[in-house]
Amino acid sequence: MLSHVNGWTASIGTLQRGGARVVYRPVGLYNSRVNVSTDNRAEITRERILETAADEMYRSGYQAASIGQMLKQLGISKGCFYHHFQTKAELGYAVIDELYGPGQKAFWDDALAGDDPLSALIELLRCMAGDLKGEKLVCGCPINNLAQEMSPLDEGFRTRLERIYRRWHQRLTEAFLRAQRDGRMADDVDVAEVASFVMATTQGATGMAKNAQDNQVFTQSVRGLVRYLEGLQIKVA
Repeated sequence: MLSHVNGWTASIGTLQRGGARVVYRPVGLYNSRVNVSTDNRAEITRERILETAADEMYRSGYQAASIGQMLKQLGISKGCFYHHFQTKAELGYAVIDELYGPGQKAFWDDALAGDDPLSALIELLRCMAGDLKGEKLVCGCPINNLAQEMSPLDEGFRTRLERIYRRWHQRLTEAFLRAQRDGRMADDVDVAEVASFVMATTQGATGMAKNAQDNQVFTQSVRGLVRYLEGLQIKVA
């Protein structure tokens, strides 16, 4: 059963499946936060800083993201900020570790958790292809953006992003193995290769569509991916 994934930014699209609702966002742009007691003001402030930083990094990139602009938006002092994060890099790492990473994991865990993960993935890809627009088209995928911008420059960013990609690959691989075991997917394909193909196509198509500012670039790529996955499907009576 696919379930709703809560997040801090507007959704790109939704799927209705068995009465449940799943919200799609560009890969990584979701939040899987732990609820915080309202009387813990310091922790609430830290969470607000993280959310604001994630939003600023998404729109401007990490290097161009302005701490001063964040402080102005939050209405807090530099002292308050540096109480929680000693450096900008520490803040960037926390955005990945506490927002992008857990949220991306929760989204894909939910999306692939059903009895027929291959059909669920195809349905999700169709939703993505139809709804990449507005700010999401302009800004693209935050994880992909950070990988392109920061992995050549900062090992802390690179290793954190690589963990997200590896976990995503593992989740897809496990889902495809389950589909093969249940007789829903051709058993003569390498599921690890299929997982890599899904990731590379969605990430690459998102970046190309962002650069072109044209949803059709993404739609065409994902349409081809869907046809490929449909060719691997085995209908179960």
